Amino acid sequence: MDQLIIFFAVYFPWIVLALAAGILVFKYKSWRKSLIVFATSGSAWIFAHILKNLIQISRPEAQALFSADGYAFPSGHATFFFALAISILFFHKKTGYWFLFFALLLSLARIMAGVHSPLDILGGFVLGALLAYLVKYIYDKFAYSPNKV
Repeated sequence: MDQLIIFFAVYFPWIVLALAAGILVFKYKSWRKSLIVFATSGSAWIFAHILKNLIQISRPEAQALFSADGYAFPSGHATFFFALAISILFFHKKTGYWFLFFALLLSLARIMAGVHSPLDILGGFVLGALLAYLVKYIYDKFAYSPNKV
C-alpha cells in the first residue's frame, strides 16, 4: 500500500502534467488556452512557495513515506494542480472534472504519505481556486474579441 501512496503522491503528478499538456495541445489544439492554463498554475505554484516562506508552518511530525523539503502550508502540489484543474474546467467542463479528480487524488496521497496535513491541502485548494478565478476574470474582461467595441 505504501508504494501505491508514493506513486500517487510523487509520480502521478508528472503523469497528470503530461496528460494536461497533451490534451490541451493535441486534442483541443489551442495554444492560447494552454498558455493561460499553464501560466495560471505555474503562477499559483510560485505564489504558494512565497506564502510558504512567509507563513513558515512545518510539515507534520508523523513518519513520512518519503522526504519532503520546505514548509507545508499551503501545499504547492495542491495549489498547482487545483489551479490547473479549475483553469481547464473553465474552458472544457468534462476534462476539467477529470483533472479535479486527479488533483484530489494526488492531494489525498500526500496526506496519506505524511508530508501534508488536510489544512495544507485545503489552503492549496483555496489558493489555486482563487488564482484561477482571478485569471479567468482578467481573461474575460480583457481578452480580445472582434465583437467588443
